[in-house]
Amino acid sequence: MSEQLPSGIAGAVDLSGLGKPKPEQGASGTRSKLVIDATEADFQQVVELSTRVPVIVDLWSARAVQSQQLSPVLEELVESYAGQLVLAKVDADSNPQLQQAFQAQSVPTVVALIGGRPAPLFAGDQPKEQIKAVFDQVLQIAAQEGITGRLPTDDAHVEQSEEETEKPLPPLHQKAYDALQAGDFDAAGQAYDKALQENPGDSDASAGRAQVRLLQRLQGKSLDDIRAEGAAAPDDLEKQMLVADLDLSGGHVDDAFGRLLDLFPGAGDQKDAVRSRLLELFEIVGNDDARVNAARRRLTLLLY
Repeated sequence: MSEQLPSGIAGAVDLSGLGKPKPEQGASGTRSKLVIDATEADFQQVVELSTRVPVIVDLWSARAVQSQQLSPVLEELVESYAGQLVLAKVDADSNPQLQQAFQAQSVPTVVALIGGRPAPLFAGDQPKEQIKAVFDQVLQIAAQEGITGRLPTDDAHVEQSEEETEKPLPPLHQKAYDALQAGDFDAAGQAYDKALQENPGDSDASAGRAQVRLLQRLQGKSLDDIRAEGAAAPDDLEKQMLVADLDLSGGHVDDAFGRLLDLFPGAGDQKDAVRSRLLELFEIVGNDDARVNAARRRLTLLLY
């Protein structure tokens, strides 16, 4: 999407409560020019940075031997890309909310952020050659999303160039942004609704409204409870659709789509509800995304 949304929205991961960026500062604890330490308090800056250049997130722990082996390899590889990638190191022990947000079941876990959207890469130590191949794929995906920036390697506090300065948001979009920053999902949804009343073809407002609805459905619920209730009631469509919401919020796009598409044939008189949820998730991911196109084709076959 062309519009820059808050961290919890841009990647469908609710990180909005983890703190706001500190003016005129980079993420905390800069380790080198392209390798930074990040925390829950300033992670929103990392999400925003990923709209300019792909960010590799290393969820590590001093207690994990594999982290001690993997982290230096990640740093060396990221440096070798000369500004095409950034490495954000997150101490999972000190930042449990980030570990939960990325659904990291173990450490080390490595995730990519591309345009604010999380993409799980791998867990545990991996051979250097395989990691490099994964990073090459990250750059290819980022290029498809139009994210082809390169950060200067001689400046530890990377500043946005004049060419990269973002255009002001339309007033109603700015109102929605501010409401989301304040955690007021109702006000954000109302602002997007009004934007759509004024311009029904506003695709960014449509996607923003869908993202707000997803956050509202997940608000106040724990990851463990959602999954446990879904596992205990495989025939409960509402619980299964909520698990699909959770999958999407963690970047597991194919899992979310697959769950809903598997539910659709047996949904009976609730097929419209499942279809509507699918279309809403399509909006969030982006209708030009290859995964959306594949899921849409499968949905069409199920409809006929």
